[in-house]
Amino acid sequence: MAVENQCCCTQTNEAELYPELEKIIAEHQGKPEDLIMVLHKAQNLFGYLPRKVQEMVAEGLGVSLNEVYGVITFYAFFSTVPKGRHSVKVCLGTACYVRGGQRVIEKIKKELSLKVGGTTEDRRYSLDVVRCIGACGLSPAILVNDDVYGRVKITKLAEILERYE
Repeated sequence: MAVENQCCCTQTNEAELYPELEKIIAEHQGKPEDLIMVLHKAQNLFGYLPRKVQEMVAEGLGVSLNEVYGVITFYAFFSTVPKGRHSVKVCLGTACYVRGGQRVIEKIKKELSLKVGGTTEDRRYSLDVVRCIGACGLSPAILVNDDVYGRVKITKLAEILERYE
């Protein structure tokens, strides 16, 4: 059984999270060296880093908005778009690609009405492509949250995704 992310943004209106962000920033006020730590905490709180959060962090730590944005876009673990409660990652490494990974991703895109890098409107699913999940012998493979599915057939994708409803 899958475990949902613990992101506060799925249970709370984002506007209600800003006072908590202000507390986080206050703990690191004027300490630009804490930028990555503050961004991690902010992303854990919101589930992503919207423009207003970036502006508040920049002002509170005394760094430019460009520096904040540069850090966010440099590190792959930060996101400027909302992520879903369930992360769906389709492997398109060599083995998975050769064994039908591209068909798998096309079916998921159609099934969820979603493009790669996107999140469903209800914020249930996010879809990404990865180059390897270490399951080459089970290709094509997908990762939903921390669950690996191997030898994935496009006829079974709806069944797999329903487990995370």
